Amino acid sequence: MVGAIVGDIIGSYYEYRPYKGEDFPLFPEKSRFTDDTVMTLAVGLGIMQNYQNEEESREEIINNMQELGRKYYKAGYGMRFVGWLQRKSRVPYNSFGNGSAMRISSVAWAYQTMEEVEKFAKISAEVTHNHPEGIKGAQATAAAIFMARQGKSKEEIKNFIQNGYNYNLSRTIAEIRPAYRFNETCQGSVPEAIICFLESNSFEDAVRKAVSLGGDSDTQAAIAGSIAEAYYQGIPEDILKIALTKLDTDLLIILQSWQKWLKE
Repeated sequence: MVGAIVGDIIGSYYEYRPYKGEDFPLFPEKSRFTDDTVMTLAVGLGIMQNYQNEEESREEIINNMQELGRKYYKAGYGMRFVGWLQRKSRVPYNSFGNGSAMRISSVAWAYQTMEEVEKFAKISAEVTHNHPEGIKGAQATAAAIFMARQGKSKEEIKNFIQNGYNYNLSRTIAEIRPAYRFNETCQGSVPEAIICFLESNSFEDAVRKAVSLGGDSDTQAAIAGSIAEAYYQGIPEDILKIALTKLDTDLLIILQSWQKWLKE
């Protein structure tokens, strides 16, 4: 889950300042956590509070998303999500945006079978993103993270996602980058983020590649970073240390609670 947060913070500065290269400063002064971090922690908190209970997990995910969403109302949410927060609605709005994928990483760490991961990824997604593409993006991301933490090879991860979710992962970053533009849909950003991981040689490299697409950089870096953290078995200490200084005390407490719970 920390990989998503670090990726979000690194990508935040470049979301509206697209940079088509990999030689950029990781933490400009204005880099910050965004809605990707807030919602990642909200889902993790919901999973932690009602582990294994499907209906209660769903309710706690909604509760935490709404509570933290209203607390951090300037974090950068999409307009439809803002409407969902303001109305205090518990009804999903058929979104296929990539928000369902960027917030999913805790599910892949909490559960121990692919069946459970895909089931709870669906639950997490469909509280807002109940469009088939919104669910698909979350499940594909969670499946990739789960396989990475199991020690599966990149080829195994690629084949599973291509065959199971019908994403084209055979393109290269060099082919994608020149014409790629901001795209906040799951179908237009999740496969590309996964490809960034597949082509990477380290956590940092995966995040840099995701930002270099010049698209929805914080979210794509969060997705690529969440898979890379699992595959490369952690995050470089110097990168992690700087990223965590960007979180406030309340978010750090949630993160530390999650990490403690995961080890128990």
